[in-house]
Amino acid sequence: MTELDQIDRSILRLLAADASLSLNEIADKVGLTATPCWKRIKRMEENGIIKSRVAVLDPDKLGLPVSVFVSVETGDHSAGWLETFHNAVKTMPEIVGAWRMSGDVDYLLHVVVPDIAAYDNFYRKLIGHVSLRNVSSRFAMERMKESPLPI
Repeated sequence: MTELDQIDRSILRLLAADASLSLNEIADKVGLTATPCWKRIKRMEENGIIKSRVAVLDPDKLGLPVSVFVSVETGDHSAGWLETFHNAVKTMPEIVGAWRMSGDVDYLLHVVVPDIAAYDNFYRKLIGHVSLRNVSSRFAMERMKESPLPI
């Protein structure tokens, strides 16, 4: 793991909160000039600490107000099944997050859709791509917190 000092962490906190900040704004806020600040950002990008810079979009205003957390259990843990599942996950834009889990659930998917009918279409597409033992869906009632990583 790359060592991060307090200035690196300050830069990361600023970028995580607002990736549209200019280099000069970031440098000014962390007490550097632009060139050393740019070098730090570049190093963190090259080391994979900064994976990308994105805008956080409002799902409600984009017509995607329904968040579903989908627990997936499989009876097949073969390499072939795993490849098929990974390919399905990659190609389904409704899935905005996917994790392999420990415990009684094999995978957890975060799915966003416009409504219940769209979720049903997603579900049918998912089970059409790959065989699953059990799929359990939990619909989010309220988004209580969404924030960058604690750095």
